[in-house]
Amino acid sequence: MVCFEATGGQEWRLWSALDAAGIATRKLPPAQIKAFVASRGTRAKTDRIDAELIARFMALRPDAGRTIPHGKIRLLRASTSKRGQLVETRKRLPAQIRAHGKLGSAGLFEAMDAEMKNLLDRQIAPLEARIEQTMVSDAELAETAAILRSVPGIGPVTSTMLIAEMPEPGQIPGKQAAALTGLAPIAHDSGARRGKRASAGGRRLLRHVMFQTALVASQHHPVLKAFADRLRAAGRPHELVITAVARKLVTIANAVCRSRQKWEVQPAWKIQLP
Repeated sequence: MVCFEATGGQEWRLWSALDAAGIATRKLPPAQIKAFVASRGTRAKTDRIDAELIARFMALRPDAGRTIPHGKIRLLRASTSKRGQLVETRKRLPAQIRAHGKLGSAGLFEAMDAEMKNLLDRQIAPLEARIEQTMVSDAELAETAAILRSVPGIGPVTSTMLIAEMPEPGQIPGKQAAALTGLAPIAHDSGARRGKRASAGGRRLLRHVMFQTALVASQHHPVLKAFADRLRAAGRPHELVITAVARKLVTIANAVCRSRQKWEVQPAWKIQLP
C-alpha cells in the first residue's frame, strides 16, 4: 500500500502510475496528517519524518483516505474543474466592465472585454460537450445522472458535479455525504455550553454548486420549499436556510442513488425532515 498526501493536483501523475502498475494506493487529506503529527508532539520536519508519520497514521487508520476513481471519473473531474474555473472568470467579467465604467474608461476596453467573453464562451462550449459525451458513453454514469436529474432543482451541471466530486453517492450514509461536501454542522460544545454550529471543509467546488442549486430548490422543490419556509418562519437567517436546504438536497441525492429509483417514484417516508 502506497499512501501520500494530496498536493493540489500534483499527486495525480503518481497516483495514475501506481494504479497502472497494480499497486494499491490511498490519497490522504493533509489536514488529518497535520493533526496526527500535532497529537504526537513531533516538531521536526523532513521527508523521512513525513513518510514515517504517514505510515504510522495508516497503521492506526487503515480505512482513511481515498482510492483512485476510475478513468472516466478522473476525466469528468478534470473537465468539470476546468469548466468551473472558466465560468467563474466569465462571471467576474461584468463586474470588471462596470469598474471600467466608473473610471470613465468603458469605451477604451469595450472591444477587449467582448473578445474575452467570446473566448471564454468558445472554451466552455467544447468542455461541456466533452462532459456530456463522457456521461452518455458510460451506461452506469448515464443512469446515475438521469436519477439525479429527476430531483427538482438538480440539473446537468449539479448532477455532473455530484458524480465527479463525490463518486460515492448511494454507497455512504447521508450524514457522511453531507460531510463530504462541507455541509454538515460541526458541534462546538463543552460541558453545559452549547457552541454555535458551523459548516466547514469538504469539497469546495461541489459545495459551491450545491449552494447555487439550493437557491433554486428552496423555491421549486416540493419537499425542500416547505422545509425552507419553515426555517424562515422560525426566524433563521437566509444563509443558514440555504445551507440547510443544500444539506437536505445532498441527502436526497444520496438516497435516490442508493435506491436506483428516480425521485418521482420515491415514497414520502424516504425523505425524513425534522
